[in-house]
Amino acid sequence: MDYYKKTSHTVYDCTYHIVWVTKYRYKVLVGDIGRRVKNLTQEIYKDNGVEILRGKIASNHVHIYISVPPYQSISKVVEYLKGKISRKIQQEFPELRKRYWVRHLWSVGYFVRNSGNVTDQMIKDYIDKHESIEDKLGDFQVEN
Repeated sequence: MDYYKKTSHTVYDCTYHIVWVTKYRYKVLVGDIGRRVKNLTQEIYKDNGVEILRGKIASNHVHIYISVPPYQSISKVVEYLKGKISRKIQQEFPELRKRYWVRHLWSVGYFVRNSGNVTDQMIKDYIDKHESIEDKLGDFQVEN
């Protein structure tokens, strides 16, 4: 149970692998720009209660593995981060304006996958083993 996180009313383990790419897959995340993207990612997520478990900045994309509290929407977490980083990076590195004249550093979409070590079958088995005689009304089996 050491890997579970806690809030005042919740115990959770919500982890996600997220990947997003630069617009047109331009290889601009190198040198100072790459380091600044890394620092901004860490700052923004720390300020919003998101823990980065692992991460990698490649020349044209970002991979991160994060733990997100269950009250936060993963789409909002990614949208907020991409927007903040894009704005700050383009302010700090004006040379990017030549490449990104529309002011969009990132491609529109992203990849996300939730992760965990529990399979659907393990959850079904767990629920099946925890039924009691008094609790037969709580049986939620779906009829075919």
